Amino acid sequence: MAVPKSKISKSRRGMRRSHDRLDMNTYIEDAESGELRRPHHIDLKTGMYRGRQVLEPRDDI
Repeated sequence: MAVPKSKISKSRRGMRRSHDRLDMNTYIEDAESGELRRPHHIDLKTGMYRGRQVLEPRDDI
């Protein structure tokens, strides 16, 4: 059975856990519509991605 060789101090445990937090999502303002959207994602209002029409615009959003 796996057993730790030595005790992990509170400081070392805390330093390991310091990277476990959740980060807030990043949003940018779209240059054409002014809506907020995720970077590198399709704008669902217009259906545009990198200057190209990739989806039909949705009216229910």
